[in-house]
Amino acid sequence: MKLGVIADSHDNLVLIRTAVAWFNNEEQVDAVVHAGDYVAPFAVKELAKLKMPLHGVFGNNDGEHRGINSVMPQIVDPPLHIDLGKRKIVVTHDLEALPDGEWNAADIVICGHTHRPLIERNDRLIVNPGELGGWLTGRGTAAVIDLKTLEVTIRHFDQ
Repeated sequence: MKLGVIADSHDNLVLIRTAVAWFNNEEQVDAVVHAGDYVAPFAVKELAKLKMPLHGVFGNNDGEHRGINSVMPQIVDPPLHIDLGKRKIVVTHDLEALPDGEWNAADIVICGHTHRPLIERNDRLIVNPGELGGWLTGRGTAAVIDLKTLEVTIRHFDQ
């Protein structure tokens, strides 16, 4: 089972569309996780074009929770606990805001917020896909996690 991972899309419609096409057509992932900072409902409408389920949490720049939930009601306040591919996954926006007890139940922790890709392996796998929006770096990033092997691929997208 493959899991697509994005965060910090910040209304960049071009790169959201690019990531959706990559997940739908090239990677053919089984599900996608968004670790927050969609920003506005019009950006979330592009994510609704995914051919697979989307699991998501709000970030610190998502001011229109009601509007975003009108498009995708499955986006919730963090932390979000999901079981996929026999893995326990915790999704949050800001890793530093994740309560200590939330780590204990996770095989994988997915976060965003820093806009920098991170793959860290200790007692569990921690993945930050970086910023899909590309506003800070000029390039968008997304990740795919193979839930069987825990191999992580980071993909860079030019604007």
